[in-house]
Amino acid sequence: MLLNVLHRRILFVGGKGGVGKTSLSSALALARAQEGGRVLVVSTDPAHNLGHLWQRRVGDDPIRLADTAEGGLVDGVEIDPHATIDRHLAAVERTMTRMLPEQQHAQVRAHLERARHAPGSHESAVLERIAEAAERGQRDYDLVVFDTAPSGHTLRLLALPGQLAGWTDTLLRNRDRSERFSAAMRGLAGRSAPQTSAESELRQTLHRRRERFDALQRDITDRERTGFVVVFTAEALPVAETLEVVESLDEMRVNVAALIANRRSPDDAGALLRARRTVEDRQLAGLRRRMPDAVIAEIPLIAGELTGQRALADLAALLRSASSPQGVE
Repeated sequence: MLLNVLHRRILFVGGKGGVGKTSLSSALALARAQEGGRVLVVSTDPAHNLGHLWQRRVGDDPIRLADTAEGGLVDGVEIDPHATIDRHLAAVERTMTRMLPEQQHAQVRAHLERARHAPGSHESAVLERIAEAAERGQRDYDLVVFDTAPSGHTLRLLALPGQLAGWTDTLLRNRDRSERFSAAMRGLAGRSAPQTSAESELRQTLHRRRERFDALQRDITDRERTGFVVVFTAEALPVAETLEVVESLDEMRVNVAALIANRRSPDDAGALLRARRTVEDRQLAGLRRRMPDAVIAEIPLIAGELTGQRALADLAALLRSASSPQGVE
């Protein structure tokens, strides 16, 4: 059954924009909570819809979205990368101003302000929060569901932990060389000075960052703990992109736990929808030929507006009954 994927510790839900990722992320979370699980849903998409969907005010800290009769719960977070960047740069500024003479403080602040808008700062901040959520989730929850940005952005993010870990290694090596050079110069001058608290704090910060990205990289590629659910609509372009996403995830050694064909047209609601259903059937048949062992579930087009816990509970019930047509679990 499709819901077997919920017994991982981390799920990423991705796909093209507008295919229903947020709705299905939330329904998957609620389905796990209805089994008694504690679930954290984390929106990493800059165009946040989690709060609108649950009809709650959701922000950068976890907020309760649902409690279930079975003793489970769903908490939600919408990552605010700007708040993360602000916190990070404020901490760096405090450290740097302790390390440098006062006449250089204005230069430090100007440099950090430029860094705030540098290419990649947004992605780095989002990744930092994903790593934090993965840590918190495995400590305080049974499952973390990441409702991700459209495919290309998400794939770049999943490739970042290894890249940023390597960059942090370079910073640490450069720091080591700088400290050895400073120690040698102090020795030549006949004096020695212990490492300052600010220098020690900087090194500790870099080590924590390195360890966090290492842990996230291990989690992402752990097939027992982590899975990726690809959401798509059964049309030519979304199916083609789905195949590309699966190929990229395979190259990154990320397990594709399931694929969900969302908003399937009914075949008994008039000629127009019946014709669309025929096209969708053809696209799904081609996808199954390309991925014969994949869990591919189908969710029907739902009448009415999908907002609020009652509507999500109905969608969770559909997920509970959905399974791969091939019977693969």
